[in-house]
Amino acid sequence: MNTQDTNEKSIVFFEARPESDTAPQSGEESPVIIIERDETVVANVHPRRRRWMFIVAAIMVVILGALATRVAWQYLRNNIGVTISCTPEENIEKLKASANAPITPEVVMTEENVLDVAMRLYELRGLKAEMVMEAPDTTDRSVYLYCRSADYTAEYSMIGNTVANGVDLESQPSGRIGYLASADGNFVIGVARNERIREYIKTREGCFFRQFILVSNGKLPPTFYLHGKVSRRAIGRTIDDRYFFIETHNPETMWSFADALRSYGFIDAIYITGGRDYGFYRTADGTAHDFIHDIRLPEGVTENRIPWLVFKAK
Repeated sequence: MNTQDTNEKSIVFFEARPESDTAPQSGEESPVIIIERDETVVANVHPRRRRWMFIVAAIMVVILGALATRVAWQYLRNNIGVTISCTPEENIEKLKASANAPITPEVVMTEENVLDVAMRLYELRGLKAEMVMEAPDTTDRSVYLYCRSADYTAEYSMIGNTVANGVDLESQPSGRIGYLASADGNFVIGVARNERIREYIKTREGCFFRQFILVSNGKLPPTFYLHGKVSRRAIGRTIDDRYFFIETHNPETMWSFADALRSYGFIDAIYITGGRDYGFYRTADGTAHDFIHDIRLPEGVTENRIPWLVFKAK
């Protein structure tokens, strides 16, 4: 017997009816079944119990939301659109490593044209990296190359986490996940969302800054965030751990520059801001060279507001 409402009670009555002329002549009365329903509705849940149910439901929503946020963050942190050639832990080990044999400090410049992108490549040999807020003295013969590093905002705070001499500089959040890190006479470039290597750099009084990735593990990122054609610069690493500073002869798009770097053979490369800014390098014989595009600074900007990346003899 189906019931239409679970809150209703069914009451069954058996009524004996006199035998009619048309009833079967069985000698017995035929029972007539009448079903009535009790329309009384069960009382609502007690208000206190209802309140506790609401609280438990709200707690469950908060817990599930937190778990979903954590899963999403883990996914974004571990799925950056490209694979990486070195984990932060592997790069930390590279920073700790001692050189097997001393290398003569020098910058070796060559010129290449790859995929119609004309580039100057400056190989950095036997050098360490520092980051300073004032342009170094070019008469200092230990200085072999310097250029811009992290970007800065109109308020002169760095874009992306930046460390100089182990101290965090005022910075604005950014989506840049490429980095350069330097400590103990060594430097590395890499790609990571987490801040593990930055925290290590702080304990070693080193330097660290973030930039856009151009190449990671021999692949281009799915998206480039700078558009148009301007002079481009980068720091690149080959598979055998040779490091280069690279600049273009002509204005190029980010994509064409990155594609040329990958085609040349760079396994990793990060962007360096300031394609029109002053730069300097010194050859092995001690000769100083300027690569000047535009020595003028933006209006209202003084030199000590600009972070410089300096490569010096170890």
